[in-house]
Amino acid sequence: MKIGFLGLGHMGIGMARRLLNPQDELKVYNRSTAASEALVAAGAKAVARPGAMADRDLVFTMLANDQALRDVVLAPGALLDNLPKGATHVSCSTISVALAAELAERHAAAGQNFISMPVFGRPDAAAAGKLFLVAAGPQDLVEQLRPIFLRMGQDLWWIAPQAELANLVKLSGNFLIAATIESMGEAMALVEKGGVDRHAYLDFLTHSLFTSPIHRNYGRLIADRAVRPAGVAAPLGQKDLRLVGEAAEKLAVPMPFASALRERFLGLAARGENDVDWAAVGVEAARVAGLHSAAGKS
Repeated sequence: MKIGFLGLGHMGIGMARRLLNPQDELKVYNRSTAASEALVAAGAKAVARPGAMADRDLVFTMLANDQALRDVVLAPGALLDNLPKGATHVSCSTISVALAAELAERHAAAGQNFISMPVFGRPDAAAAGKLFLVAAGPQDLVEQLRPIFLRMGQDLWWIAPQAELANLVKLSGNFLIAATIESMGEAMALVEKGGVDRHAYLDFLTHSLFTSPIHRNYGRLIADRAVRPAGVAAPLGQKDLRLVGEAAEKLAVPMPFASALRERFLGLAARGENDVDWAAVGVEAARVAGLHSAAGKS
């Protein structure tokens, strides 16, 4: 199969590498061409513009936000204008529900297929093919492509025929992750200020009450104050919480925790901390509690 991949950031480069296969031909595009060099050395072909995918059967996109995806897919001469009829675009980006619905409509009008398949996991999981994949769109097509999708992930769930519902699930999941980071940070600050070693506390939590990878991985980052370099940058978390709010408002679902979490992210942005991991939201609880160890977080 002729495969294309657009967007080689922290997540995309690991995902694209998982698609390298002797039986398939992989074309890649990234705005910064340097990101393509390692994949080209491994056998991929780099192209200079998003529209250079006119011979592809299957194209993945992994972009940072709605505008970046619009530029690559919907701009004149970009992917939508060049993807062949019957070909499939799979969007793995965390985007708004509204944009996913628009993409499904625009691709259908062009005689193309669209699947929304946002992913859960950090860059190390992407590189190892251990992402969790949530897909929505034509179920028969998702099942047909499942073997290719599972090169990038350890499991795949089909959610619904409406592509945008995968993005609603993704946003809800990111809200839960952010809420977990915040609650762990608050609990850790409480016991640390009372005299408990935060690493010992984390060891207790993650071997008893909260044993999921989310608690283990983000708990470690919070306890270590390890917020640089960023695996998932804080501005992306801020963007996700904004999109959660938009979806909640449209569906008339009160989400007061989401509003409070967005304030945490805005606090980081106000101080210019745009290069930190979104685990910094958990460390922020220690900082405002006056814990000296949080002031010099790395």
